[in-house]
Amino acid sequence: MGVTQPFTIDPNDPPTFEKVWAALQALGERLDRSAREADRRREKIDRQIEETNRQMKETDRRVGELTNRFGDMVEYMVVPNLVSKFRALGFTFEQSAKDVAIRDEKHGIFTEIDVFLQNGDKVMVVEIKATPREKDIDEHIERMELLRKYADLRNDSRKYRGAIAGAVFADSIRNYALKHGFYVVVPSGDTFDIIEPEGNYHVKEW
Repeated sequence: MGVTQPFTIDPNDPPTFEKVWAALQALGERLDRSAREADRRREKIDRQIEETNRQMKETDRRVGELTNRFGDMVEYMVVPNLVSKFRALGFTFEQSAKDVAIRDEKHGIFTEIDVFLQNGDKVMVVEIKATPREKDIDEHIERMELLRKYADLRNDSRKYRGAIAGAVFADSIRNYALKHGFYVVVPSGDTFDIIEPEGNYHVKEW
């Protein structure tokens, strides 16, 4: 938009109605062109924002699908062999269950368990994630605390332990899980390994 020149009066050429009206029309046309140009720019920006949002939603959808497939693969690989793998660590679990839901409305206890292994004196609670994150470990800690509360309400004095299984485990996340006393289940060739907290890390019981 150009700079509008100030309106001045030439004493040798006094303004007439027609001249003033023509000047106002010219100014109006310039303002109208500027407004249309601004609208076009806004529409272009809006289209770019809309396209960016669409691409982000599509990326989120694809990542979600990929995560679900990874989760299914991990669950398919891990669940059938968990009992035998833990047996090598000295545990004999007599029962196993998948997708266990706890719904105690009376005490406000609600949680879900991917894999629940148990025997007469111990329980292993396994959380499965395609790519575990720090928040997943934090949420599993909360889950273990809820299960301890639920067990106490049912006079269940067994010791509860936790494990985190994942298809892709960053070293920092693996160490974070071990630091909080969880077993870590990681892929190894065509099978998987269970890493037990040791050294400065200790298995935690709830």
